[in-house]
Amino acid sequence: MNKKVILITGATSGIGYQTAEFLAKQGHKVYGAGRRIEKIMPLKSLGVVGVKLDVTDEKSMQNAVQTIIDQEGKIDILINNAGYGSYGAVEDVKIEEAKKQFEVNLFGLARLTQLVLPHMRNQHSGRIINTSSMGGRLTSFMGAWYHATKYALEGFSDALRMEVKQFGIDVILIEPGGIKTDWGFIAADHLENSATNGAYETIAKKTASGMRKQYSSNMMSKPIVISKAISKAVNSKKPRTRYLIGFGAKPLVFLHTVLPDRIFDYIMMHAS
Repeated sequence: MNKKVILITGATSGIGYQTAEFLAKQGHKVYGAGRRIEKIMPLKSLGVVGVKLDVTDEKSMQNAVQTIIDQEGKIDILINNAGYGSYGAVEDVKIEEAKKQFEVNLFGLARLTQLVLPHMRNQHSGRIINTSSMGGRLTSFMGAWYHATKYALEGFSDALRMEVKQFGIDVILIEPGGIKTDWGFIAADHLENSATNGAYETIAKKTASGMRKQYSSNMMSKPIVISKAISKAVNSKKPRTRYLIGFGAKPLVFLHTVLPDRIFDYIMMHAS
């Protein structure tokens, strides 16, 4: 296995933290990026270098990329893992909040990709690994804006893959299903708060309660499942273009493909 120089965003917790640890143990040089780099310090003994990076801040992205180039002379792999889930009815969620989610889940990711690509082109090799979701292939109840960002990321990645193929660069999508992290609790909180005193309050509370119950159970997959998939995307000579993994991912995407829309809608509306 060739040692790679890797930049991973959203590395201070959850899937990102565990993936940074997993890849460092394989011998790769990992730069773990996030807004609170003190949270990645426990991985310093493995050689993981913390880099301050906010995907909504142009200067911090420029500085992070330049720091790695100055230290290593290259970036072999960019893992765009930063993101968050904000649920709520379309009528309830403020457009400012919707834009914020697009800034983190799509536009920040796209800008960081733009900053890294010239270096990958110059070395005629590289990989862009984007953490999407099974939610980029199907839609759950009360998650319109979150799913909009992930559907957009799927299309963005497909187009980018064709553009950079000529330069020896791969683009890979990671599509997790239900993973046992704080993501579900954060999304549930956003959902419940957005509906307070509104027309959707009752159903939002019920849906949020169901989400918390799901993410508190043992049926969700552990984050290491995603770390292992990202590892395959990093280390394979010819990686797949998509890795659909984790609880519910494959069966739900299959059902979404074969069932009539209204039947699938019913399933999702009553899932919790």
